[in-house]
Amino acid sequence: MSEPTGAARRRGPFQVGDQVQLTDPKGRHYTFTLQAGNQFHTHKGAFPHDELIGAPEGTVVRTTGNVPYLALRPLLPDYVLSMPRGAAVIYPKDAGQILAMADIFAGARVVEAGVGSGALSTYLLRAVGEQGMLASYERRQDFADIAQGNVERYFGGPHPAWKLTVGDLQDNLVETDVDRVILDMLAPWECLDVAAKALVPGGLICCYVATTTQMSRTVEALREHGSFTEPQAWETMVRTWHLEGLAVRPDHRMIGHTGFLLTARRLADGVEPPLRRRRPAKGAYGEDYDNGAPEPTLQERAAARKAARESGTEQPDLG
Repeated sequence: MSEPTGAARRRGPFQVGDQVQLTDPKGRHYTFTLQAGNQFHTHKGAFPHDELIGAPEGTVVRTTGNVPYLALRPLLPDYVLSMPRGAAVIYPKDAGQILAMADIFAGARVVEAGVGSGALSTYLLRAVGEQGMLASYERRQDFADIAQGNVERYFGGPHPAWKLTVGDLQDNLVETDVDRVILDMLAPWECLDVAAKALVPGGLICCYVATTTQMSRTVEALREHGSFTEPQAWETMVRTWHLEGLAVRPDHRMIGHTGFLLTARRLADGVEPPLRRRRPAKGAYGEDYDNGAPEPTLQERAAARKAARESGTEQPDLG
């Protein structure tokens, strides 16, 4: 049985063409590609690539300045943070949440819109495997070229499960019976119709947005659409720790807000979402509700919010 695409590049002795991550005594990382006859240069001296070719991972090499460097293959989180960029990448903390909370499984059929620099595409391809399918859509040719180079550099060549299309998702989506749709774009609410048509019943849509206004509008659009369950939204923050003898404490800096994630499930055709009733904060939907009146449903409030937005009378959310 042949190995999955790129697996051979993740283990065994270093080979020509492998990505190598060097760590210096201060913990700084340097990533390069092994080439026979080349040299790696730093301000602390140099050493030949040939010294690493054929050596096991975890080898320590010394430069001509006698400075030791630890040589390992970069992990995927290391790779995506150091690879060439056209657009900003989705950080590993968010990519991990997407893989877990969007339930990306081996063999899944996934559509991705907004490829950027190819970071999330690489995660998704590794998760769906060769028996799955990832159809990626990117509006800009320059971003698509950078993403393709990054993905193929990581896997050592084209991935058989990947199809990259340059163009707008709304105009070019042809895939059907899709399990997951991932939208990383400025206005994901514009793509809900095509996403709903492509998703199988029970399929999941996941939207990555940067601001609260984008999140609010996407949530309202999902509610108004009628083909999805009640959306869920969250963000993640990562705080590392300082570990030095008895000085064990949180680091002063952390990876804070990068973006919000929204998920919702596709309902079966012709099915209306169950009515969920929740008491809103006063003014949350541009009007106060009488305490004696029946509590409005989420769908009713979404319709009221849409009408207020179209009439220009929508109030800011102070709840």
